[in-house]
Amino acid sequence: MAIEITRAEADTLLKTPLISKLLVEWIKGEESEKFPLANLANASAILFENLKQVNWAGFYLYDEKVDELILGPFLGKPAVVRIKPGSGVVGESFEKQETITVADVHVFDGHIACDPASNAEIVVPVTTADGKRLGVLDIDSTAFNRFGAKEKAELEHFVKTLLQYI
Repeated sequence: MAIEITRAEADTLLKTPLISKLLVEWIKGEESEKFPLANLANASAILFENLKQVNWAGFYLYDEKVDELILGPFLGKPAVVRIKPGSGVVGESFEKQETITVADVHVFDGHIACDPASNAEIVVPVTTADGKRLGVLDIDSTAFNRFGAKEKAELEHFVKTLLQYI
C-alpha cells in the first residue's frame, strides 16, 4: 500500500540542513578523502540513512564517450545500469540541467521503473561551476508527493557541497 503525505508534511521530513553538515563532517573525519567514488558512496549512504521514506538514493555518472548516464554508487534495490540523456526522470534532469521533482512517478511519461514500490522521485544534476556535467543525484520514495521545495533546495545545496569533494 502506498503512503500519501501532504506537501507540508514532506517539507518537514528532511533534516535541514543536517544532511549537508553530515556530509562535510564525514569527509572531514576521513581526512578529506580525495577519491571521488568513495565520497559519492558515502554521500549515498548519508542520504539513504537520513531521509525518511526513501527506498533508493544514489548517483548516475555521465560517460561522454558513450553519451550515457551509468549507474554509480547507490543504496536500494538493483537499478537500470545505463540511461540515455533525455530518457526518464534521470535523463531528462541531466539533459535540461535542472532539478526535477515528480510527485507520482506512475504518471510521468517515460518513467524508468526499477523498484515497483517507488512512487515519487527527485533528480538533481551534478554539474561543476564551470559547466562540466558529471551526472545526477537520484532519490526515490515509497510515498507519493514526497519531495517539496525545501527538499529541493536542501538537496541542491547537498550536491553543491559534494562537488567540493569529487
